Amino acid sequence: MKTLPLILSVFVAGIAPFGQTKAAPSRATLEREVRHELLLIPQYGVFDFLTFNVEGSTVTLSGDARTPVVKNNAEKAVKGIPGVEKVVNKINVLPVNTADNAIRIAVYNAVYGNPALQRYAFQALPSIHIIVGMGNVRLEGAVANKADADQA
Repeated sequence: MKTLPLILSVFVAGIAPFGQTKAAPSRATLEREVRHELLLIPQYGVFDFLTFNVEGSTVTLSGDARTPVVKNNAEKAVKGIPGVEKVVNKINVLPVNTADNAIRIAVYNAVYGNPALQRYAFQALPSIHIIVGMGNVRLEGAVANKADADQA
C-alpha cells in the first residue's frame, strides 16, 4: 500500500498569506465595530449621546458627553479597532452644573416614569438619551414609533 504525504493547511485569522496584504475592512464593518466599542464604554450612559462618521480609515467622533472620561475612553476604544488609522474627537463635554444635574434627574423620571415609555428603560443602555447643557434639554435616540416620540 502506498502512502501519500499529508499536507496540512493552517489558517490564522487576521494574517494574510505570504506576499499578500490584508484587505481593509469595509465601511459597514468599521461602522459596526465603532458602534460596538462605543456601547461597551462602562461610563457611557443615558446622559451621554455619541455619534460618529467613518470616512475611509478615519473615524470622526461627535455628540455630547457628561464627563471627559467618556470622551477620552471613546477615542481610546475606537483607536484600537483594526483598520482605523485616525480618530478625530469632536465630542463636546457638557459643563459641570448642579442645576443641570437636577434637570437630568427630573427629565429622566418624567420620561422613564411614563408608563408608555418604561419599556425603553429596561435595555442595557436606554435608547432615549437625555442631554442637558446650561439648562437646555435635548432628547436623542430611538423609539419604536411616532406616538412614543410624542410622549417623550
